[in-house]
Amino acid sequence: MANIADEIKSVLKFYQALGFEMLPITPPSPAFSKGGKGRFEKRERGEINDKQAALNALREEIGNCKRCRLSTGRTNIVFGEGNPRARIMFIGEAPGREEDIQARPFVGDAGMLLTRLIEKMGLKRNDVYIANIVKCRPPMNRDPERGEIENCRRFAEEQIEIINPEVIISLGRISAQTLIGNAGLKMTAIRGNFFDYNGIPLMPTFHPAYLLRNPKDKWLTWSDAQKVLDRLKKKDRSETEVA
Repeated sequence: MANIADEIKSVLKFYQALGFEMLPITPPSPAFSKGGKGRFEKRERGEINDKQAALNALREEIGNCKRCRLSTGRTNIVFGEGNPRARIMFIGEAPGREEDIQARPFVGDAGMLLTRLIEKMGLKRNDVYIANIVKCRPPMNRDPERGEIENCRRFAEEQIEIINPEVIISLGRISAQTLIGNAGLKMTAIRGNFFDYNGIPLMPTFHPAYLLRNPKDKWLTWSDAQKVLDRLKKKDRSETEVA
């Protein structure tokens, strides 16, 4: 310890002899702290704050929504949750009983299955963003009706616009039909194929609730998820080559 102190004194005397009144050392900016990415990280934090603020404003706009009759039977509005800068956005159809109680998307049995899928993809729930086309639970978990979808869909569309994910995974028939804009589409025909949603690749796959009833089809959903991961990897490689 004494040797270190002596060396520090020698350095200080050296700079003093050169006429420096203070050491010519600039302390690192917090934006360049260990584990950070410098100005890029600082910009990202600002972007996250902007996106979160936009999501908060959208939630405030929804308010205590009474735009359709689903408001009369709900406990809570289920807005959505996750990373505002998510690369992948999952969009389901409507909240179920547990979601209605907790005001969070996909937290019941189907939600546990979705969480396992996300983790199998090498991610965590807070890495992605999860929402539904309809924000209130339909009675007895029935399918949302056309009028209910039309009254609510713009909020999911605005969430997509704010987050601007690199890929959307639609969960279930109604989510896919709504986002693709074709009410006649069959899940068995469209799942596993990419569609375009305003310039964003959209991968339709089965709803986790369907997979609970038909566990033999889980491998199909995993195949769809792998296609999404492959697409993101190819995008990363192409961006690296350009850089």
